[in-house]
Amino acid sequence: MSELYIRVAEDENEEPMEIPSEDDGTILLSSVAAQFPGACGLRYRNPESQCMRGVRLVEGVLHAPENDWGNLVYVVNYPKDNKRKMEEIDAASAVKVKRGFQKTSDLIVLGLPWKTSEQDLKDYFTTFGEVIMVQVKRDLKTGNSKGFGFVRFTEYETQTKVIAQRHMIDGRWCDCKLPNSKACPDEPMRSRKIFVGRCTEDMTTDELRQYFMQYGEVTDVFIPKPFRAFAFVTFADDQVAQALCGEDLIIKGISVHISNAEPKHNNRTADMDSPGFRQNPGWSQLWRS
Repeated sequence: MSELYIRVAEDENEEPMEIPSEDDGTILLSSVAAQFPGACGLRYRNPESQCMRGVRLVEGVLHAPENDWGNLVYVVNYPKDNKRKMEEIDAASAVKVKRGFQKTSDLIVLGLPWKTSEQDLKDYFTTFGEVIMVQVKRDLKTGNSKGFGFVRFTEYETQTKVIAQRHMIDGRWCDCKLPNSKACPDEPMRSRKIFVGRCTEDMTTDELRQYFMQYGEVTDVFIPKPFRAFAFVTFADDQVAQALCGEDLIIKGISVHISNAEPKHNNRTADMDSPGFRQNPGWSQLWRS
């Protein structure tokens, strides 16, 4: 009998592969296993009864049903434990693929020197990986840098690596992070104002303005009188303000804590006993003023 090719698939709904038969018309189980690792037999759907039937296996040799393989598609049999293991491997692979295709986001770069150009920014971040986009935010009227910018990478792994460290750009330490809207997509409000807690009495508005200008354009600094150990700083861009929230910064040798200056949902009638108000003493008086 001349060599035949038998159509074999891992599942009835999948595209079959042709497996060569032996000279006597049989198929070696090893020939099937070479294409479908772990295979222990074959089965097929009987055209008349529509039931699945097993193919006879004797000492590693598969014999054609009624001596004729016909034009049927034969489905591979696996041991139950082996099949479960393969499904677990497939699931793990799917997770890896999903992780590999995680989308990157625009990262905000805070504290840029005024002289830094978009080309400077691109040259620096290209050392980490392929860069899709860079932008230095500038004043529309003057064209001067606002002290921050954005960068986006091709690979998610590169993005993760960049966020995990600080960056020395043109002689100044800069922070690179997800804008607050990306890190917390459910946050409904974006404020340009930050609350600076743990201030000391010798800190002036000019000193605070000078310090926070390294992160972006500052439009206002307010220190309450009488002194209450906190201050408010307002930026021209809300993304700078949101990116600083939650940080502990060192000003004049003192550690200050940065948080949102306005209650969530921007509601002046918010519960005065809420955690936000308790953590920031003096809010209630300012909101009523």
